Amino acid sequence: MQEILERVQKVSGGNMLERRHHVTTYVTGLAGLVAMSLASCRAFPRHSHDQYGIGLIVSGGHRSWSGIGRVDALAGDVITVNPGEMHDGAPIDGTCRGWHMLYFDPALVHQAVGDTLTGAELTQPALNDPLLRRLMNELFDQLTVTPEETLALEEQSCKLLGAAFSRHGSRTLSHESRIPGAIAKVRQRLDDTPQLSVSLGELADMAGLSRYQLLRSFSRALGITPHAYLVQRRVQIARYLIAGGHSLSQAALAAGFADQSHMSRAFNRQLGLPPGRYRRAMQPS
Repeated sequence: MQEILERVQKVSGGNMLERRHHVTTYVTGLAGLVAMSLASCRAFPRHSHDQYGIGLIVSGGHRSWSGIGRVDALAGDVITVNPGEMHDGAPIDGTCRGWHMLYFDPALVHQAVGDTLTGAELTQPALNDPLLRRLMNELFDQLTVTPEETLALEEQSCKLLGAAFSRHGSRTLSHESRIPGAIAKVRQRLDDTPQLSVSLGELADMAGLSRYQLLRSFSRALGITPHAYLVQRRVQIARYLIAGGHSLSQAALAAGFADQSHMSRAFNRQLGLPPGRYRRAMQPS
C-alpha cells in the first residue's frame, strides 16, 4: 500500500493528481462480501451503497460528508457507512490516502449477528477504535496470506461485525449464554470429520445459533475458535500419518489441508518444528 501511494504522489499537477487511483480487489470466497484496498487522490461525489461498509484508513487522511456533517478520518481510524446512507469522500489537503474497505450485504450481516439486528445501523462514520482496527488488519492479513481458508475468513468477518455492532450499533446484540449441548454437537462434527471442509454457517445451523453467537459460545467453552480447533485436529491427524510412514504430501491431503505448504505452516506453528524434521525424528536409527 505504501509503495502504491509513493508512486501516486510523485505525479504533480492538480488534474493529473486527481486522476491517480489504484484498487486491489480480493477473492473472499464468501457470497455477499467484497474486499478491496485503495490508494487514491480522487474525490468521490455524493453517493450511497446498498451494503454495510467498514473501512480502515492506513495512510493519509480522508474527509467525507455524512448525515452528521463533515467527518475527518486519519491513519488508524475506522470508517463506516450504512446501506442507503449518502456520503462523499476526498483526500485531506490534497494528499493521497490509502485504505482497506469491506462491503457486507445486509443478508450476510443478519446471518452473522442474528435477525434481531434487522435495520440496525452503525452510528459513527469515523471511529478511533483499537479493537476494530486490529480486527480489520487481521481480516486483511487473512485475505492476503490464506484466502482459501473460508472458515477462518468467516470467523474474522463475524468477529468484526459483532464488535462493530456491539460497540457502535443502533441496537444491542443479543448474546447466548454457554450452550454445552449445541457446542458439543459442533465439536463432535469437527472431531469426526476434520478432513472435510465446513462453513461457519453450517456449524451455526447445527447449533441453532447465529454465526456470531456460535463463535462466542464455542470460544468461551473451549478457549479457541472453531477454525483453530479444526486446524488443531488436522495437525494431529497429519502427525499420526507422518509417524506411520506416509509422505508429507499424502499426510497433508488426507488430513484435509489444501496442500503440503499449508500443513507445514500449521504443523510448525503448533508443534514447533516442520513436518520434515518430525518425520526424520520418528524414523528408526
